[in-house]
Amino acid sequence: MNKMEQMELEAHRAEIVKDMHSLVEKYRAIFDWDIPEIDQHAADKLILAAMHKALEDIASQLAGANASQALD
Repeated sequence: MNKMEQMELEAHRAEIVKDMHSLVEKYRAIFDWDIPEIDQHAADKLILAAMHKALEDIASQLAGANASQALD
């Protein structure tokens, strides 16, 4: 990673963490509304697994887009 990109990432790292935490809390609340007697630990594991999968999918899409741009 280029030094400038690394510096930019460091400047926004706390904001990224905050945004990710807010996203987890959003889906925890939705699960709580939909399932009155929820197993929060199980729900947390499902939410985090879905987020990991979504990030993997996004990373694959970006890698594909970057590879096709390199060919242009």
